[in-house]
Amino acid sequence: MKLGLIAMSGVRAHNEELTRMGLTLPGFVERNKTIASLPSLGLLTLASLTPKSIEIEYLEVEDITQLEGLPGEFDAVAISSFSAQIKEAYELADRYRTAGTTVLLGGLHVTACPDEALQHADSVVIGEGEPVWPRVMHDLQHGDLKPRYDARGNTFDLAQAPMPRFDLLDHERYNRITVQTSRGCPFDCEFCAASIRLSPKYRVKPIPKVIDEIRQIKSAWQKPFIEFADDNSFVNKHHSKALLRELAKEDVRWFTESDLAIAKDDELLALMRDSGCAQVLIGFESPSPAVLHGVERRNDWKARQYDQYLDAIDRIQSHGISVNGCFVLGLDGTGIDSFKNVRDFVRHSGLHEVQVTVQTAFPNTPLYTRLQQSGRLIHEQAWELCTLFDVNFVPDSMSVEELESNFRWLVSELYSDEETQRRKSHFFQQLRAARYEAAHPPGQCKLAQAC
Repeated sequence: MKLGLIAMSGVRAHNEELTRMGLTLPGFVERNKTIASLPSLGLLTLASLTPKSIEIEYLEVEDITQLEGLPGEFDAVAISSFSAQIKEAYELADRYRTAGTTVLLGGLHVTACPDEALQHADSVVIGEGEPVWPRVMHDLQHGDLKPRYDARGNTFDLAQAPMPRFDLLDHERYNRITVQTSRGCPFDCEFCAASIRLSPKYRVKPIPKVIDEIRQIKSAWQKPFIEFADDNSFVNKHHSKALLRELAKEDVRWFTESDLAIAKDDELLALMRDSGCAQVLIGFESPSPAVLHGVERRNDWKARQYDQYLDAIDRIQSHGISVNGCFVLGLDGTGIDSFKNVRDFVRHSGLHEVQVTVQTAFPNTPLYTRLQQSGRLIHEQAWELCTLFDVNFVPDSMSVEELESNFRWLVSELYSDEETQRRKSHFFQQLRAARYEAAHPPGQCKLAQAC
């Protein structure tokens, strides 16, 4: 039996003007290339849980309109997709089924909409894949495939995580390789569609397993750049520091996503720097404190961090770690002045990089439910607009047209060559100053010694 593991990987904005701008703006081009170059860690992990008696091939599909026929010849395929490409995934699944190929669908979107997905598949995997995948493979081989395999309520222990099949990848295709050190997040942001929707429990992977994965990657890539596929790294500070001490021995550069709490821990920041952290992505969401209330639903954590924004950016970047600040446009309570506020905050804060997105109602998120119930979704189930750049809701303090036009303006402001270079120059000036201060602590200058 031959199994195809297929990742849909061509997420792109539907707004034609934004797409055209993205072709010329360095920030968008670099980010788009980075996203496109990341392999599906989920599928590579499931490949390790697949019996050796099944032949496996991993491949990616960016645009099915460019396909001539079906990619590969398989007895069965397992397809994973973001919401933005799920309709293309469904079309590809339908083509395979017409050709007599068994189709399995899974991932975040399928977990959110299993009944919808089952219309295009022989079987769907709901929730985390690892707990049920061995049973799926057993039933597939024995002709007894069930329509649903539901892992919800069965939290997977990352101590049992297998080594992903990095050997299935074309080494020339990818500029970043993903490693997961933790799963889940202690926060519950209204718009979040990450792994908290698969399983809400926060877990960490044992440090030896993480290091083994990195060494496996290093055996295939000479100078790999690692992207930690975590929703929120370093929540468990004790575990994180132990991990970073081991990571420092591996001589790799890496990127991750975290929250502002890391700025309060100088030891953690120093360990991040010494272990090769190039950049950390942090969700600031908005430069307006009133807007942040209610974004994080458990204890309003996001709103309570606002007063620390500027100091946190400065403290992190002074350690030589660049901050990629993320902002969401169109949040309730924001008008057209919010776009200029974001532009001004980015300039004033000294952020090295910035990512702006449009508020997006992903399926099965609290945000989607709220907007649906209030009649503010423009098109229900328009998953192709879940790109983070397209608008599919009615804002409460501006028109749809104002949100779209001002978002385009903000993109042109933030990603111009001049602004991109200004941010980089500021970061390196700040870094040089921090290094000078570290080398010349107070009271150690020659004049002080002579007194």
